[in-house]
Amino acid sequence: MFCLKCGSQLPDDAAFCSKCGAKTNSSGTTAQTQSNSETLGATQILAPSNAQSLKCPSCGAPIAPKFGEMIITCEYCGASITLGNAGWANIQKQTMLPLTIQSTDEISNRVKSMMDRGMLHRHLQEGSTLEEMTLSVVPYWLVNVSVRTSIIATNMVAEGATVATTAALIGVMAGMGGGRRGGFGAPLLGGAMLGSMMGSGMDGGGGQKKAIQMDQNYNFPIIALKALTQYQPRDYQFAIQGRTLFDISQYLKGIKVLNGDISEDVAKYQAKTLVDQLQSQKAHAQYHMIQQIASEEDVSDTELLHVPIWFVRYDHGGNKIVLVVDGNSGAVINSLGL
Repeated sequence: MFCLKCGSQLPDDAAFCSKCGAKTNSSGTTAQTQSNSETLGATQILAPSNAQSLKCPSCGAPIAPKFGEMIITCEYCGASITLGNAGWANIQKQTMLPLTIQSTDEISNRVKSMMDRGMLHRHLQEGSTLEEMTLSVVPYWLVNVSVRTSIIATNMVAEGATVATTAALIGVMAGMGGGRRGGFGAPLLGGAMLGSMMGSGMDGGGGQKKAIQMDQNYNFPIIALKALTQYQPRDYQFAIQGRTLFDISQYLKGIKVLNGDISEDVAKYQAKTLVDQLQSQKAHAQYHMIQQIASEEDVSDTELLHVPIWFVRYDHGGNKIVLVVDGNSGAVINSLGL
């Protein structure tokens, strides 16, 4: 049984609350609890801002949040509680990713494979001096961005087929005129045709244009610390399916947990800008003859995600090499100096 005034757990036969002194009626409370559970079914409640937990509206028992749940059954009285459309977002907006890459040896091996990749970088780690290998918990704003990019590009396949057909026709005409005395009309005509066709294609007036739509959803991470903005991810997605509500005790003792100083509104603006740039890069990598491109971004939910990050810095002949490694997945988020 729980006190209806302060929520403290009490013995079933308690007449008064040992914490606040309020009078209780165990039989009446039990009967009321059962009646509420049977009559109301699912009771919708809204959590106050920054709340860590809730109390059951039927019996007053504490309800601990589990990330992602929308309907909770009280473990003490069986009442069903729904949290509305926002779920636990109204209770707590801070989440975390667990640390899975814990040893410096494992990080060193992962960094070695990154640094020694390719013929030009052979034995790069061996020829470099390790200056820093530290682990910190870094806050990121996770911004949900939906983007629609409209592209108008030239169909290079169709353009190439036109060039090949025209070239073949020129060859036939040249062959017809080449065997005759003074037969110079065909080469001149062919040259004029080719020049006209190529010229129209080069200035954008010719060729077959096509409209392309690139739609994408991002959970875009914005680093929430001004001192670390040089390590801002450009095209990286955290494995957020493994995130939980933030609890600093879940990290190893001694790990430095950094505090953020970038606001949510600033993070949203940065996310829109970076997503626009990323869509442009992806479009130009896929379509080389882009004549027009425009993106529309829609920002919705945000949350503050705490991520364990390894910072590794080497000196290679005076050149500083920095790698930022995701301590949850082991992937390299970004690098400087390589």
